[in-house]
Amino acid sequence: MTGRRISRLLCILLAGYAVVAAAQSAAPAAAPMPARAIDTLQRIRNTGVMPIGIRDASFPFSFIYQGKGPQGYTIDICLEIADAIKNELALPRLEVRYIPVSPANRVAALQDGKIDLECGSTANTRELQNEVTFAYTTFVAGIKLLARKSSQISGIDDLRGKTIVVTRSTAGEKLMQDINAERLLKMNIVVATDHKESFKLVEQGGAVAFPLDDVLLYNLIAKAKRPDDFAVVGKYLSVEPYAIMMRKGDAQLETIVDRTLSQLFASGEIRRLYDKWFATRELTVPLNPLLKEAFAMPNTYPAWP
Repeated sequence: MTGRRISRLLCILLAGYAVVAAAQSAAPAAAPMPARAIDTLQRIRNTGVMPIGIRDASFPFSFIYQGKGPQGYTIDICLEIADAIKNELALPRLEVRYIPVSPANRVAALQDGKIDLECGSTANTRELQNEVTFAYTTFVAGIKLLARKSSQISGIDDLRGKTIVVTRSTAGEKLMQDINAERLLKMNIVVATDHKESFKLVEQGGAVAFPLDDVLLYNLIAKAKRPDDFAVVGKYLSVEPYAIMMRKGDAQLETIVDRTLSQLFASGEIRRLYDKWFATRELTVPLNPLLKEAFAMPNTYPAWP
């Protein structure tokens, strides 16, 4: 995959955001919700309870910290949605019930009615779109490279003939193998068991770069003994929009969720929530152009490639 091809595809992706947003604004009103086994809003009205799926260790999106209960960027957004539902249904009180889920069971939990929203760090993919409905994009991650500043690595072209490290069974592992074969870069690709091991190899000089979702790389740098020694570099090698999941066919809930998100985006409140979690002493993740685009033109564009 050439650098020119990557740049061209990213341009296509940005254009896709604009096209999708335009299509959404011009689209006719949603068709009536079909008969379903679960009427989410009616059940919330009857019970006064809204169960949402959370993750216990997906910092800073959805996590449980030192007995203080669920916290995180996505959870804050879901609480805004819960307030909107409470007002829409004119409820005197709405209990948000937190239900831990994992990547393995989050879709089933939605489909079975155990949760009404999945408020974690799930990427909107074409495969998952066959099973669930995604709300508007609230975060955009993508694979970049972590390297020592002293290595002068600035992108894929600087990795020719060098040793890099990837974490086993991640998107970065397959992507780098594909790029290595297509570009004939002759990289030596070392496979580590987890992200900490991968980072340690770069830290100790055993590899010059480590590809992973940029938000995770920034988190690793923030926790390093000498964070100023490292940088996240290069162009995006993939794009992964994160979004809240809902059950398919729940048009009434989808309308409230996306309306709430649109209001958060338009008012600028989403920037405050972003800064609360991604512009701190513990973690600093610059607001990338693709996320700025998603806030300006709400969309449900899936991951690439």
